[in-house]
Amino acid sequence: MSSFLTESTVKAVIKRAQTLASEQHFSINIAVVDAAGLLRGFLRMDDAVPGAIDVSIKKARTAALFRTDSLELGAAAQPGGAIYTLEATNGGLISFGGGVVLHDAEGRVIGAVGVAGATVEADQAIALTAAGRG
Repeated sequence: MSSFLTESTVKAVIKRAQTLASEQHFSINIAVVDAAGLLRGFLRMDDAVPGAIDVSIKKARTAALFRTDSLELGAAAQPGGAIYTLEATNGGLISFGGGVVLHDAEGRVIGAVGVAGATVEADQAIALTAAGRG
């Protein structure tokens, strides 16, 4: 990966997610955002749940904006947690699995991928694979 999110990287991330989801018989929504949380690529697989479109984008935005996988933010975002109500910021965020940070070869954050429409555990595993970390 280069120091910014290229079109070829976006396509490769989406393809890895789509391939694994198909192998596992899931129809998912896949969103890829740049480091500022702006949408760079999206795929809604056939039969993917429409309500998960926004969820996939918010998972990706959450990971990109906070430079942390959405799953890692989850514990602190629960009632009583240090960042409780985080999800109400930035136009709405998601603090459970499926949003994974994308890094360049030097380890800099270049964006994130968000996966939604399978189980939360499968969303996370697919997103990690899509990011090249699974």
